[in-house]
Amino acid sequence: MPYLGAHESTAGGLHLAFARIASVGGEALQIFTRNQRQWQAPPLTGEEIALFRRRWEQTACMPVASHASYLINLGSGDHEQAARSVRAFAEELHRCDLLGIPWVVIHPGSHGGDGVKAGMARVVRNLDAAITVAGEKSTVRVLLETTAGQGSGLGSRFEELGWMISHSSFAGRLGVCLDTCHIFAGGYDIRTPAAYTRTMAAFDRAVGLERLYFFHLNDSKKDLGSRVDRHEHIGRGRIGLEGFRQLLNDPCFAVKAMTLETPKGNDLVEDKENLRLLRSLLDSR
Repeated sequence: MPYLGAHESTAGGLHLAFARIASVGGEALQIFTRNQRQWQAPPLTGEEIALFRRRWEQTACMPVASHASYLINLGSGDHEQAARSVRAFAEELHRCDLLGIPWVVIHPGSHGGDGVKAGMARVVRNLDAAITVAGEKSTVRVLLETTAGQGSGLGSRFEELGWMISHSSFAGRLGVCLDTCHIFAGGYDIRTPAAYTRTMAAFDRAVGLERLYFFHLNDSKKDLGSRVDRHEHIGRGRIGLEGFRQLLNDPCFAVKAMTLETPKGNDLVEDKENLRLLRSLLDSR
């Protein structure tokens, strides 16, 4: 069965995310390795790295992914912002290498009104530049996240993700993180068995199911095709439980990591309840 978990805070130290995910019964984890609202971050110390790795080992090495900063826009047509984004993403890859994190999830970026083709070409160029800066010893796999299609955002169509991956010089290092809220907002339905089958077939044609390494499990506050990114608790949104039942019981993803990005308070009770609900859907069709 899939590894179910959540994005958890690293407040007080990166290693504390493991205590938080354990407290909600999670089996997979996503984190920010740095303050995602700032361009600059202090380098990781040897002590931080060792403590993170030690706590991770105590979890039997559960699947862990990093999420890159929301400030990064690899599709930007502004030279200064693009250069800053390349530097920041290369640094994120380096941090993940030091911590041993195998995947980093990143939003492809936005074209800023210059058009999808121009934006995608810039994403490929800047993504390749960041991976080159990170160095040939870097082993982190970059996962382009499916997006909702708000504004000039790139990656809401599976064909866009497939194009960017296939045109990269580092295609072998790239994959996809599928966000259920985002694809639903982008117009891909998963609410019935037939709709789910059509959506996954479309992804397979455009990208390839073998490129799916990680999932974000979020219901949607907004309607199918709304192009509005608003996460909701599992079963309380417009997707509903049946869509998640389809995904969780798909044998193609039986050993994949899937993390919540749903609203929550400091006590994390929402994560615990959402995970309980997801597990109740396993093998129950």
